[in-house]
Amino acid sequence: MAERISFDDLLKRVSAALTANAFAAQVAAPIAQTIAACERDGTLSHGLLRLPGYIEAVKTGWADGTILPETISTSPSMIVMDARNGFTHLALAQSRDDLAGRARATGCAILLIRNAHHFAALWPDIEGFADDGFVAMACVTSRARVVGWGGGKPVFGTNASAFAAPRAKGPPIVWDQAASVMSQGEILRAMREGRQLPEGIGVDAHGKPTTDPKAVLEGGALVPFGGVKGASIAFMVEVLAAALTGSPFGIESPAPGTMPSKCGEFLMVIDPRRAGADVGTRVESLVTAVHAAGSEHLPGSRRASRREAAKAKGIPLDTHSLEILQRY
Repeated sequence: MAERISFDDLLKRVSAALTANAFAAQVAAPIAQTIAACERDGTLSHGLLRLPGYIEAVKTGWADGTILPETISTSPSMIVMDARNGFTHLALAQSRDDLAGRARATGCAILLIRNAHHFAALWPDIEGFADDGFVAMACVTSRARVVGWGGGKPVFGTNASAFAAPRAKGPPIVWDQAASVMSQGEILRAMREGRQLPEGIGVDAHGKPTTDPKAVLEGGALVPFGGVKGASIAFMVEVLAAALTGSPFGIESPAPGTMPSKCGEFLMVIDPRRAGADVGTRVESLVTAVHAAGSEHLPGSRRASRREAAKAKGIPLDTHSLEILQRY
């Protein structure tokens, strides 16, 4: 039976776990915020399930849990940051206000982060911008796990991308999706729980379709969503988040085992007010049309519902999540 915990308590415990395992408090804070937010909103593939990976990455020296990011260059509409083998979270947290200010001044601003590790859901990186009336999008690279156009070997990362837009009457529309049919986190959950995958998710080391999550993770590859169209999106992310930031492509990432990839992140913030556009009202009318056409859900609507339930009743933690929290 699941136990329930408040968001604040979970945040404190995750922060304490990180700082007890070689993370500086300043570095741990935004990572803990993301882990706790994912657990609260039911994004379990990127919640407490990822905590051991963060800790192992720092313990082994693969990532640095104490280093502070460095600003490499700025222009009126761009910030370039070097995470210096740390995580993207602190680089984003430290540049968030500056990025928003540049977007207000110029209409659009871009953040490029290099030499980083990203081991989290992507929606927490941009949701706050939409809360403040901006339109935002982000993408991040990862180790090659996805086949290309009809190929049998991994060449692209799962290469998550996310988009957020404000609404006039409700929480922002936020989606976050991998370039693969299923995210690596969901594959990890399936293997942990002893479940087979649905057909059409991945291939084994020989390029043959498989429903065994272990075969996909150990020498196999994931299939891009939408076939060739998903492969095109994955290629685009490689250009924006790797080539543009000066980071390794998925196929070049040296990440061993299940360690977080050395990667880059691209994040763009647009201020619709500079264009004289009332995007929140326009988006609301589009939401109304979507519902009128028979669609009950919107991108992120289930996540928002789970968040409200967690606020009212606490965050449910299953046996495995509790074990992770107690271990550290």
